[in-house]
Amino acid sequence: MSIGLVHSINRPGTNATGVSLVTAALGGKRLELVCELAPGFGAVALLANPANSNAPAHVADARIAASAIGRQLIVVPASAETDFETAFRTLADNAVRALVVQNEPFFDSQREQLVAMSARYNLPTIYHIREFPQVGGLMSYGPSLVHAYYQAGLQAVRVLKGEKPGDVPVLQPTTFEFVINLKTANALGLTIPPTLLARADEVIE
Repeated sequence: MSIGLVHSINRPGTNATGVSLVTAALGGKRLELVCELAPGFGAVALLANPANSNAPAHVADARIAASAIGRQLIVVPASAETDFETAFRTLADNAVRALVVQNEPFFDSQREQLVAMSARYNLPTIYHIREFPQVGGLMSYGPSLVHAYYQAGLQAVRVLKGEKPGDVPVLQPTTFEFVINLKTANALGLTIPPTLLARADEVIE
């Protein structure tokens, strides 16, 4: 709604409908999860793409979550591959203890490089989809893309059967996944608390 694609979730009122992945709303939850692996009072960070219109919402949500647990939040920008080295050096210079990567398409396309950078800087990092821990990222929390695609298919069927897109409510995800890569945790020298492991939907060994 914030970028004007639809007027409301329940009644889009435009020539568009679909599935919302509630992107910005989960940034704070991701920060809380990764901070369970990096307790204390050290700074935490959000890697954000300022070219993405959702970035301000992500930043605001992360600031609220960081303040709630008494942690300083550092926001580092990156909108091109060449920005990553500078961003991670900034994190190291500020002794950042944990990182949340904003969920957005450019970062998704660079997931292997982001995972490699987090490993090189020995930085516990959380992402938004399971595809990151599957290639060596530490952890992810977010809606299941498989389930979201299934929901999108149901929306398409309704439109193909004659319903107007503006009358078809935008669906929100009902299936969320918390994935931990135990091998990566061991490589980072982290011990995953049993309470965190018990909450994981999948543990990659």
